[in-house]
Amino acid sequence: MLPEKDRKMVLKILADIYGDTTTALEFDTDFQLLIATIMSAQSTDDQVNKITRPLFADHPDAAAIASLSLPELEEKIKRVGLFRSKAKNVHATAKILQEEYNGEVPRTRAELERLPGVGRKTANVVMSVAFDIPAIAVDTHVFRVSNRIGLAEAKNERKTENQLMENIPENQWSLAHHWLIWHGRKICKAQRPQCDICPLQQYCQYYKSLEKG
Repeated sequence: MLPEKDRKMVLKILADIYGDTTTALEFDTDFQLLIATIMSAQSTDDQVNKITRPLFADHPDAAAIASLSLPELEEKIKRVGLFRSKAKNVHATAKILQEEYNGEVPRTRAELERLPGVGRKTANVVMSVAFDIPAIAVDTHVFRVSNRIGLAEAKNERKTENQLMENIPENQWSLAHHWLIWHGRKICKAQRPQCDICPLQQYCQYYKSLEKG
């Protein structure tokens, strides 16, 4: 992993480039963020947005989603990957929120992870974006980029999250989550990372390994 002084420089560079960027998912309420995040698994944010725009326009809250039949909901989100399992989870989550939380989204990780389709990553996104609770959601971009750079050195998402929480100041957790996502989308791509234009060259362990090779 990078030494502390290099980690600080990496975070400063990412902050300068990506600033206050946030999720690319479109939403107006905490509930809509939760549903969009559930639907984003193994799908692009752009594709999810195309589906949730008309869905949320007609069915903006838990009561409205819960009022749909499962086949009706499947029809409305059928263009997203894994739409049947996502429809089942979204429908069940909407019902639980309506029946147990008066349609509101709970704020604690334990309550969020009780909801169908909500794992640690989704809970972290909702806590961070909706409620400003410091959290680092490790998706494929965050996992790849942080381990390439050297902000983490882990074989799975949970260990990566733990290491990032140790290596990044808590007041930057939520911001750094988005910095790493956007850096992964724009430059540090999965198949063809654009190392030649990356501003983190002099610190990145992946780039240094290429130079040695």
